[in-house]
Amino acid sequence: MEMSDRYCHGTRVDVSSVSTSMATDPMKEEILRDDLRFYFMSPCEKYRTRRQLPWKLAVQILKIFMITLQLILFGLNNQLVVSYKEENLMAFKSLFLKGYSGADEDDYSIAVYTKQSVYDSLHYVIDQYSQLGNLSVGPISYAEENEKFLPLIICKKSYKKGSIEPSEEVYDIDAELETVCLTLDPESTKTWRMNNASFLELDFYRLVDVEITFTLKGINLQTVRSHELPDCYSFFIKIVFDNSCHSGKVKLTLDFDAVSSVCKNWKISGTAQKSTHYLLIFDGFVIVVCLSSAVLCTRSIVLAVRLLQRFSSFCLENYNQKVCEDDQREFLNGWYILVIISDVLAIIGSILKMEIQAKSLTNYDVCSIFLGTSTLMVWVGVIRYLGYFEKYNVLILTMGAALPKVLRFCCCAGMIYLGYTFCGWIVLGPYHEKFEGLSRVAECLFSLVNGDDMFPTFAEFEQKNTMVWLFSRAYLYSFISLFIYMVLSLFIALITDAYETIKGYQTTGFPMTELQRFMTGQKEGFPLQGQEVVGTECGEAETIHPSVMLCCCKSVPKDDTIILIS
Repeated sequence: MEMSDRYCHGTRVDVSSVSTSMATDPMKEEILRDDLRFYFMSPCEKYRTRRQLPWKLAVQILKIFMITLQLILFGLNNQLVVSYKEENLMAFKSLFLKGYSGADEDDYSIAVYTKQSVYDSLHYVIDQYSQLGNLSVGPISYAEENEKFLPLIICKKSYKKGSIEPSEEVYDIDAELETVCLTLDPESTKTWRMNNASFLELDFYRLVDVEITFTLKGINLQTVRSHELPDCYSFFIKIVFDNSCHSGKVKLTLDFDAVSSVCKNWKISGTAQKSTHYLLIFDGFVIVVCLSSAVLCTRSIVLAVRLLQRFSSFCLENYNQKVCEDDQREFLNGWYILVIISDVLAIIGSILKMEIQAKSLTNYDVCSIFLGTSTLMVWVGVIRYLGYFEKYNVLILTMGAALPKVLRFCCCAGMIYLGYTFCGWIVLGPYHEKFEGLSRVAECLFSLVNGDDMFPTFAEFEQKNTMVWLFSRAYLYSFISLFIYMVLSLFIALITDAYETIKGYQTTGFPMTELQRFMTGQKEGFPLQGQEVVGTECGEAETIHPSVMLCCCKSVPKDDTIILIS
């Protein structure tokens, strides 16, 4: 057997040149070729060839409509829940925060600047809480436990001891914090205030914050309009008087946690309960369809692995050659994996949705993430079937061709982007609200790359600090020039280059792999045929097989193991 030296990936290796006259079983080869052709056919071609119904395609189409309808129904219900919580938060702020205008600042609801204003705001909360039943227009009341109202709790946190004399620039502070709390029954407000007058006297130079917490109950009646059973809510409200900065500005914030639960005793007439049963049946049918889709795709993957094993064994036994990695990846259909993942997410989301409808679960956000992600993947997975049409597969082919280069390019550009992010945060953060946090800096820079909000970003820098103002100009001009005129242009050029390459292939034909040559029965490309290729390192002609140029496949000993899918 003739021996020759060949290059593979730039490295000289010694391989055995296998004679193409080696005896093969024509019937076995033709059966394998037919099976490979059938596997890579489109659903329509499979139906015309063997009258095999496209079950996967039918299931995917049915699943798209069902999951999308399920998402819409859940989204409408979720909007009612979110709006109920947001409107209650606004109502509580208007009820318990004196002077609240309806608009929050960045990290607080309202601010006061005098001692009397602090006392007035503190007493206002207590008074409003004690008169809640006469003030609120919504179905809100005090929370009860063991037939008793849960009390309002007031805690003040302050330095343990200390004295401050700003005029003499003298201070003596014990950094240890102490917290003192008292409870207030809504039915004994006047008596409580008289008995605890000293508690409400605040030492502002030691005071860190005052925290007021209480629990209210409510019922979300608006879900009746969407034929859903109303939920009962517990609102855990917390009001904080923040004096931690000791800057003369006390920030008031009100926040709450809303927890829904099944109402203990309820009675409702109409179709709400009946509609709930229909929705549970529909969700169960969605789960069945998703399971069917996952089973069909898993079956296709198993068949693909078995077919790859047959093809690998055939190449090894008859030509002493491994199947190259590019051809192995043809058998591993990423669309099937995407569909299986979307099916799993849809099943989990449907189960969570059923638990929410049965009032056994209250976390709408987790359910919406699962349902939303699964719907996204389902719609993306449909692109696979459009890819069978030449005029519709340009996007898929371009993305596949450009993705490796784009990822490498983004790694380099990301290093520069992170550098600008950290620099902007540390230097400009104290002087501009868009640079106060790392995430906000990254978002601001990304908007600048897309040409959004440019002038306000420049204009909002005040000229109080000349050095920082000059630095901000150099920082913004350099970032915008670099990323818009260079980085973004190169990014688009990479995608354009991939598109032009794909467009040229559609005109002249795509390069054929060894697998495609075998399926088409081209003897000149498969099995091994020696070709003379000039241009090696030594300037000499080397005998290189086309598979080395395409896939860098190499001959292996017969006892070597076979890698099925890399």
